[in-house]
Amino acid sequence: METLITLLGTFSISLIIQKIYLKEYKFALAGRIAMAAMLVLTTIGHFLFTKGMAMMISFLPFPIEIVYATGFIELIAAIALLLPKYKTPTGWLLILFFVLLLPANIYAAANHINIETAAYDGEGLDYLWFRIPLQLLFIVWVYWSTLRKS
Repeated sequence: METLITLLGTFSISLIIQKIYLKEYKFALAGRIAMAAMLVLTTIGHFLFTKGMAMMISFLPFPIEIVYATGFIELIAAIALLLPKYKTPTGWLLILFFVLLLPANIYAAANHINIETAAYDGEGLDYLWFRIPLQLLFIVWVYWSTLRKS
């Protein structure tokens, strides 16, 4: 839920600031700024909740290293989204990244993994009713703000 609040809140604030300073709305730019803010938030999660996130991918070799690596990927992507030269390749990378994250989210829900406590007392499969549409929103959001032609 924090990711969605960050995404929508940053998007709204960005639009307000644009209107005040630029006298116009640049929706795609606001979308990239919002996604970058959300990625910074999730990057922090990779380092605060490493053990819980590693549980999500415990079926892969080197899960802790993968959690750290994907945290750095998210941080680099957040920066690259704000650089016009890199927005298109970053958009494609993020779409692929979000698609690849879905199995880990399904595994975590099926196994009741709570990433914050690194325990097996999470919400379970009901969480997917929120997470899967959220993942699709992230994919559409990235497409709309980086790849779609104006």
